[in-house]
Amino acid sequence: MNKLLVVTVLVALLALSAESFRMPRQAEEEQGTLTKITDSVKSYYDSVINTARGCLDSIKGMKLEEKAMNLYTDTSAVVGTYAGILNDQIYHTFYPQQ
Repeated sequence: MNKLLVVTVLVALLALSAESFRMPRQAEEEQGTLTKITDSVKSYYDSVINTARGCLDSIKGMKLEEKAMNLYTDTSAVVGTYAGILNDQIYHTFYPQQ
């Protein structure tokens, strides 16, 4: 009789503990057309942003900003010199010295 009582208690405890491990059923959500379109647009937008960010990071790694600034500085110095020479030539064309 003791064995039957022990087995019954063990089966009851096992049944109660097994019930607590049940996962609630998740209701499947039906996605509408608008939701599908919105999700696809969001994913496309995120992929475009990530691609652009990757390109910008690779450009910053090449130090193109510094090279462009040096090119601008050198070019403006040369153009300034030739503009001054051209200004003097035009001035002396209109106002010749006697």
